[in-house]
Amino acid sequence: MSTETEEQSPEDELRERITNFLRRNFPQIQMHGGSAAIQHLDMESGEVTVQLGGACSGCGISPMTIQAIKTRMTKEIPEIETVHASTGMGGNEGMAGGAGMSPSFPGDTTDGDDDEGPQAPF
Repeated sequence: MSTETEEQSPEDELRERITNFLRRNFPQIQMHGGSAAIQHLDMESGEVTVQLGGACSGCGISPMTIQAIKTRMTKEIPEIETVHASTGMGGNEGMAGGAGMSPSFPGDTTDGDDDEGPQAPF
């Protein structure tokens, strides 16, 4: 018969729940041209790494989206204890160490502190 009728492995079932969580809670990621994918899942430690891509890279609100994913996922999916997430900008530090990092835009110059944009609260 078809493999669809077979039971999923616990890891596959958890991956599916995480993917459904992201689609259900963060539809704006896809609506705005972004993507979210599970990069790594460790069921023993309860850690998952989520990579945001597409329009999320360089998006000014992606740090808030990352924080919301981290907070909500651990509450909604009990097997997940730690969430690592990033847009891949400047490495994989995500919210955990990007001090001094800021998104760059085409034509941007960083020759001084005359940035006219608002400063992010994080």
